[in-house]
Amino acid sequence: MQFTVAIDGPAASGKGTIARALAQAFGFAHLDTGLLYRAGAMKGGDPVAAARALAPEDLERHDLRTLAAGEAASRVAVMPEVRAALNKFQRDFARREGGAVLDGRDIGTVICPEAEVKLFVTASPEARAQRRCQELGEGDYEAVLAQVRARDARDTGRADAPMIAATDAVVLDTTALSIEAAVAAAQALVAERLGRSG
Repeated sequence: MQFTVAIDGPAASGKGTIARALAQAFGFAHLDTGLLYRAGAMKGGDPVAAARALAPEDLERHDLRTLAAGEAASRVAVMPEVRAALNKFQRDFARREGGAVLDGRDIGTVICPEAEVKLFVTASPEARAQRRCQELGEGDYEAVLAQVRARDARDTGRADAPMIAATDAVVLDTTALSIEAAVAAAQALVAERLGRSG
C-alpha cells in the first residue's frame, strides 16, 4: 500500500511532533525533511555538493536540532540546486510501500502534490518562539522570536518552493491546542482518508 501524509508548516508549529505521532499510530515510515537540509548545511563546503553527497549517517549528527543548524538550513534551502538535489530522495521515500509521513515546508505543494493527506500546521510566531526556547533550553525569547520571524520571511519569500499551504491542505492552527488535541485532530483526518482509500 502506498499512502502519503504530507505535513508542512513553519518551525516549532508542532508538525514534527504530529508527524512522528502519526507514523507511530499508523505504522508508517517518517522523514523529517528539514533534517536533510540541516545535515547538508552542517557538512560545510559547497551546499550543492553536500546535498548531492548526503548519506543516511549524516542524518544522525547530534547537532542537527540546534538553532545554528536551523539557521544554516534555512539559508541553503533557498538555493534551487540544493532543493533539486534532495527532491528525488524525498519523493522516493514518500511512495515507499507501507505508507509514509513527511514533514517539511513544501511537501504538499512540490514534493508530493498527489499525497492522500495534506496538513498545514501553523501557530503564532509568539507561541512558536516560546516552544523553541523550551525545546532547545537556550536563547532568550525576544532573540528567538526575531529569528522565527526572519526564518518565516525567508521560507515564505523564496522564489523556489516557498512555504505555503497547498490549496487542498487542511490547516491546523496549534497556537491554543495541546499536543494531544493537535495529534488527535490529525489522526482523525488520516483515519478518515485511509478508510476512503481502503
